[in-house]
Amino acid sequence: MSRTRTSDCMCGAVALELAGEPAFQVYCHCESCRGWLGAPIHAASLWPATNVRITRGADLLGTWKRTEASHRKFCQRCGTPVLIDHPALGMVDVPAGHIQGLAYQPTLHVHYGEGDGDARRAAQVQDVPKDFGGSGVEIPE
Repeated sequence: MSRTRTSDCMCGAVALELAGEPAFQVYCHCESCRGWLGAPIHAASLWPATNVRITRGADLLGTWKRTEASHRKFCQRCGTPVLIDHPALGMVDVPAGHIQGLAYQPTLHVHYGEGDGDARRAAQVQDVPKDFGGSGVEIPE
């Protein structure tokens, strides 16, 4: 039996159903993803397009196409990036942070030369640094 997961925007107006498992899980460092998300890296999960279904709020999805390769869709109410259609690949990228029950396990970094340098060398802290009121406990790789 195929597993089904859900994903939605921050306000809950748009929701997705994802069948099975993602075909790929990667960290993307491209300028386009970083700019769209306002983040130094994108936790991408790519699903076969036939496995992604919009279950709520299709009429609330806005689309921005920087190129024909990527159709970025976002909630017009709260602005949350919801998905990226990649029509030529037959894939849909759903940002991993909103997928309920997904154990995100990326297998590679893509567009690494465009991004934030070697993110794998950054310290990993259990909560936040002591300077910010946390434990400051570092977790070894």
